[in-house]
Amino acid sequence: MKKRMTPQQYIRSAIQSALAALDWTVEDEQILALERPKQEELGDLASTVAMNLARDVKSNPRAIADKIMQNINIDSYYIDKIEVAGPGFINFFLAPACLHQAVRDIVTEGETYGHSHWGEGKKIQLEFVSANPTGPLNIVSARAAAVGDVLSNCYQAAGFDAWREFYINDAGRQIRLLGASLSARYMTELGHAEAVPEEGYHGEYLHDLALDIIERDGDQYVKLTTEQRHTLFSQLALEHMLARQKASLKKYGVEYQLWFRESAIREQKGHEHVIKKLSKKNLVYEQDGATWFKSSEFGDEKDRVLITAGGEPTYFLIDIAYHENKYERGFQKIIDFWGPDHHGYIDRMRAALIALGHSKESFDVSIIQQVNLLRSGKTVKMSKRAGEIIEMDELVDEVGVNAARYYFIDRRISQPMDFDIDLAKKQSDENPVYYVQYAHARICNILRFAQEQGIPIPTEADTSLLNHPLELQVIKKLIEFPETITRVLQFTEPHRLSNYAQEVATVFHRFYHEHRVVTDDRPLTRARMMLARATRQVLANSFRLLGIAAPENM
Repeated sequence: MKKRMTPQQYIRSAIQSALAALDWTVEDEQILALERPKQEELGDLASTVAMNLARDVKSNPRAIADKIMQNINIDSYYIDKIEVAGPGFINFFLAPACLHQAVRDIVTEGETYGHSHWGEGKKIQLEFVSANPTGPLNIVSARAAAVGDVLSNCYQAAGFDAWREFYINDAGRQIRLLGASLSARYMTELGHAEAVPEEGYHGEYLHDLALDIIERDGDQYVKLTTEQRHTLFSQLALEHMLARQKASLKKYGVEYQLWFRESAIREQKGHEHVIKKLSKKNLVYEQDGATWFKSSEFGDEKDRVLITAGGEPTYFLIDIAYHENKYERGFQKIIDFWGPDHHGYIDRMRAALIALGHSKESFDVSIIQQVNLLRSGKTVKMSKRAGEIIEMDELVDEVGVNAARYYFIDRRISQPMDFDIDLAKKQSDENPVYYVQYAHARICNILRFAQEQGIPIPTEADTSLLNHPLELQVIKKLIEFPETITRVLQFTEPHRLSNYAQEVATVFHRFYHEHRVVTDDRPLTRARMMLARATRQVLANSFRLLGIAAPENM
């Protein structure tokens, strides 16, 4: 059965038809975005399209809004009335029939409610975390993992073919240093003192790994040359850390379609392929023995070295080759999530991809900002276990997967965040993840109670009985779910989803505090049970995208 248009879809379609009648075109769909008026008496949904078009149309926004009003056709099933207000807002009041039907539609659509075909199967790739395999994942990695995973879930729900990918820097100097650092721990434990390189890795995790190797293999590696041992230990440490990172992410609810190795690019000579493509376009030159890319011609602040004077490909060149490989695999959109220390890297990567013939719009980067852990109001800097930077596993073990994922999503990714450990563990309404999960559990309890009273969970009801303002507030909030997913993706703001879940919980708690669901009025009881079912479904669907549990008891 074909899904009915949501009120938001219908209104946008009606506005587009009115604009077409006026010979006005809108290419950016964000211009057609709808918002909730701040005052309820001003309507249920508002369009700012008149203000957005004022510059192009060269007219007063209020006059534009009036013209749109004159050319808009409305279906009384969806819209009760339309008004122009203020400087040019077009305010829409939804019809009761549309709201009442929405409750039944949500229950019928179940887990697919909120899903759409907006993405039309467009193949996109999200690369996130991609931490060096030289140590355990830290708390910034935990934030990046939650953000990337939730956005991937939303892309899938919106009809995109979304692909999660982790890039492994398994070649180069840092891996050699990792092997040398592990070798030093191993040799020292066996009485052959060997210093950890000054720029090497001094974490306790390598000491633990060295002890494991000794327990398993004894001293058989002592007889190897230093170079042989460093090479062997580089691979041992690499595979150990990768397995550990994969286990941490799986426990956190994040799994990738592909863990792509940097060494694969080098083996396939992808970097040489990039040099050839850029050379054909006369975009490389030789200077001081090095090979340079004319990145300044494409928006970068200066040209960049691709091959050093010593003949080695730079990290930048290998990274360009990796991104070119993404396009070669058929991805139409590439989205990267990088740490705060990579901000200056964006322009040079975009310059390279544009030079290779890819559109500016096909490559996006979001910077995941820092995380400050708080305990008892004070910043926590060190691990309780090892006196080092706090690991992702340590935080997740303490507060749980649900709280960790939810808290990392619940702030704009463009802003540093404070993670209050004490609050995340609190079982009260002060804790937002507890608050939203409790709303779901409460509804499950209401429906169980009804069944105990001999009232079966309805699959159909006369939802036209839901006319109290608080009931209508709940319905109006529920129908925002599909639009919320779209806005999350349009603005790369996953916090909109967690905020939405809190708003759903709030309006339902408010309704429940003033109205009983199970009453002596059987038709009204059935209608309210349908409303409760619809609310539970929207919360469960939100939780599925957020990657948190939907508990039935708390």
